[in-house]
Amino acid sequence: MRTLILLALAGLGAQLVDGSLGMAYGVTSTTLLLAMGTNPAAASATVHLAEIGTTLMSGASHWRFGNVDWKVVGKIGVPGAIGSFLGATVLSELSTEVAAPLMSLILLGLGVYVMSRFTFRGLPKDRVGLPLRRRFLTPLGLVAGFLDATGGGGWGPVGTPALLASGRMEPRKVIGSIDTSEFLVAVAASLGFLLSLGSQGIDFMWVAAFLVGGLIAAPIAAWLVRILPPRVLGSAVGGVILVTNVRTLLKSDWIAASGSTSAIVYVLLYALWAAALAYSIRAHLKEGKAEASEPAEERQPVST
Repeated sequence: MRTLILLALAGLGAQLVDGSLGMAYGVTSTTLLLAMGTNPAAASATVHLAEIGTTLMSGASHWRFGNVDWKVVGKIGVPGAIGSFLGATVLSELSTEVAAPLMSLILLGLGVYVMSRFTFRGLPKDRVGLPLRRRFLTPLGLVAGFLDATGGGGWGPVGTPALLASGRMEPRKVIGSIDTSEFLVAVAASLGFLLSLGSQGIDFMWVAAFLVGGLIAAPIAAWLVRILPPRVLGSAVGGVILVTNVRTLLKSDWIAASGSTSAIVYVLLYALWAAALAYSIRAHLKEGKAEASEPAEERQPVST
């Protein structure tokens, strides 16, 4: 019972982050399951089954708050579903000894990308309103969907920054559209895992626990997306993913690091994480001051 409560709380926290940042539900949840010793394919299957419900609720909530561009949802969601089905099939064929460190390596790369992307660059705000073409969204969906299934997460960490970097959509609509289209990805990945694995290794009580936590958080996150600083949140989530998956890799047969070596690595990682958070907070406060000063500057008379 204690495990189920912890999983529900983890699902709630992960969905709060995912719904307000457009990423990290799958990566965060899968990282937790791997740390608990779950088979990689079963871990990804568990998360994706729960995501069918959480993404449906999240999409409906984002739609209600006007955060969804349905054209983008269709153009990226369908190829994303194809990619995730293929990724689920590939992961199901890998042995646990190979899949566990491989998945952690993928998650580690995504964690580094998320933390560095939001720490140093924040969110671009120009070029909003220009159309996003299918030739950009189709390959993006295929790659993001494949990584999402094989890494237990990746739809948001790949799709959200790519759309934000294009500068053609408002951040809230990027997050809402990615979260909504993830429903198609979750359904396709779940079908792929169930066809390849059956229900082997999947604890449906764990699925239910993640689902309950996510359903509670989804509407709250859709509202919070308007007020939370994504830059700081991105740095925080990226650090969690980074530290947790480095731990998995250090304990794997690939590395088998000693206790002293692991301790040094952890100290360096926590220091890096703290520095990234401090930088993001300072940058966010600086941006807030700059935005607050703009109206006053605009009211000043122009000298001739």
